[in-house]
Amino acid sequence: MFAWIENTPVAIWVSVSLWGYPFLLSLHAVGLAVVVGIFSVRDMRLLGLFRGLQPAAFLSLTKLARIGFIINAISGILLFTSQAATFVNNTSFLVKIGFVIAGMILAQMIQSRLSDELAGASGDVIIGKSTKLIALASLSCWVAAIIAGRLVAYT
Repeated sequence: MFAWIENTPVAIWVSVSLWGYPFLLSLHAVGLAVVVGIFSVRDMRLLGLFRGLQPAAFLSLTKLARIGFIINAISGILLFTSQAATFVNNTSFLVKIGFVIAGMILAQMIQSRLSDELAGASGDVIIGKSTKLIALASLSCWVAAIIAGRLVAYT
């Protein structure tokens, strides 16, 4: 099946065109910067850093992060098609995908908790310990996904 994917017209375009792979890889980097940038700053704020940023600001930024994720998903799938048989057997790639999935699940959990905590707040927002633990796990997932993603090229 993965060999078939590699021989689809889209996969061939990605792998042999002068601009296909570099364009998609650049798009993937932009999506990564948006998603991980927003979620990691949010997580660090929830952990007590960047006190000048209001936690409520991240609720509206979640829409932008989701757009970044969609860009990453589409560009990632297209990049995957060019070397599907290789990537599906690459441990670093599989670990990366696992951390991305975990990061997105944790992002949704944080979004929900943050909405609840902000709804009940009148003045300074107190971030609960469990939300802080989830933020730490989320931040760890994004760092691990980036590291694993970089290792894909070397394994």
